[in-house]
Amino acid sequence: MRFARTTAVAILAFLGLGAIAGSIPMIADPLGTSWGIMPLSMLQHSPFHSYLIPGIILLGANGLLALWILWLVIGRNPRCGLWTAFQGCVLLGWLVVECWMLRMVIWPHYLYGALAVALIICGLALRREPVRTPPHG
Repeated sequence: MRFARTTAVAILAFLGLGAIAGSIPMIADPLGTSWGIMPLSMLQHSPFHSYLIPGIILLGANGLLALWILWLVIGRNPRCGLWTAFQGCVLLGWLVVECWMLRMVIWPHYLYGALAVALIICGLALRREPVRTPPHG
């Protein structure tokens, strides 16, 4: 289980910090004028007219949630496996919706898809970990 826990910690930290770093420009400049790498035309097939709502969703669903689950995994919370698998499902759902709305798939989608599957597998492995109770004394 050490491998599953270590892998989950690394992926959750990478995902959480990366999502927060990616969401900040989207929220701070929802029209993308200052960062210009994602023109608003990318949103033409989505219900969004700016990057504000996607940025807020990214911040919450893949940023803050991932860091909270990271805290559960580090603290060896008995439900951390379930939450880790849930985060993998959230990330996979995000990717599917993003690819559908953007109508494109690029290499980071494959990378994050693999990370999502890894989180699900690690979460299921962590669920099988025996719960340790502290000795009474």
